[in-house]
Amino acid sequence: MTEVRQTIAIVGLGAIGGILAGCLRAADRHDVIACVRAPLDRIVVERPEDRVDLPLEALADPDDAKPVDWVLLCTKAQQSASTAAWLARLCGPNTRVATMQNGMGHALRLAPFVGDARVVPAIVYFNGERFGPGHMRFRRAGDYELALGDDADSRDLHALLAGTPMRILVSPDFHTLAWRKLLINAVANPVTALTVERQAVFRRPDIADLCLAVLDEAVAVGRADGAAFAPDEAARTMATLLTYPPEAGTSMYFDRLAGKALEVEAITGFIVAAGERLGVPTPLNRAMLALLRAVSDASAPA
Repeated sequence: MTEVRQTIAIVGLGAIGGILAGCLRAADRHDVIACVRAPLDRIVVERPEDRVDLPLEALADPDDAKPVDWVLLCTKAQQSASTAAWLARLCGPNTRVATMQNGMGHALRLAPFVGDARVVPAIVYFNGERFGPGHMRFRRAGDYELALGDDADSRDLHALLAGTPMRILVSPDFHTLAWRKLLINAVANPVTALTVERQAVFRRPDIADLCLAVLDEAVAVGRADGAAFAPDEAARTMATLLTYPPEAGTSMYFDRLAGKALEVEAITGFIVAAGERLGVPTPLNRAMLALLRAVSDASAPA
């Protein structure tokens, strides 16, 4: 556990960013700054064991920011470019940027925006729901809240989060873990967004059968990309999905309700593109992608 008090900027105060901000503020081991679109002075997080309600330092103008020790990037993957002004001010040569985003290929996507800062990918497993500005609900969804690689930067991120309720898995095979999270997202997000139902929808036998077929395609792509999957990986993924609370939503579900663009390309789009690159057919994922793009484009600003 590091003893040095560091400065952490959280970019994107949606469900994931808000929960991390609240947990870090409650632990009070570091200085936390929220980078937001509108002024905010408190953070409220309903956690399984308690309720956090604390003052929060927030900046609404990137020009007011200065380099920090850590940036936790918690926007949707498709919003990464919109954070360029924040990242330009927050990132110095010793800054590390932890990506709390769905999908893969974070370092490549963020390279144009972070300068000499190092990107540290993380996998988020916990479920979050945003009720309004600065008010979140934190639900556990499995054995771990986060997964990290087994390298120096990832171990420092693990230490940074000490004292929070985040249970963290550290693995030398981060690539396989990232693909496993992508498998969950490949069905959880698209199906809840397209049906406009929470995760109770996966208890339907017809939906479960569709999900298994979608997962079989994605598993074949991941295996071709070097992921060390089990022979029954698709069934295991579905079993994991069914452990999540039926009342839980997903990021795409909440974005669909809010009339926002969906995180399509980082999830289903990534699987289809990887399948094309690796010569693995993905007809069901391709059909899902067309539907999701249509819904997302209808919600995007003209």
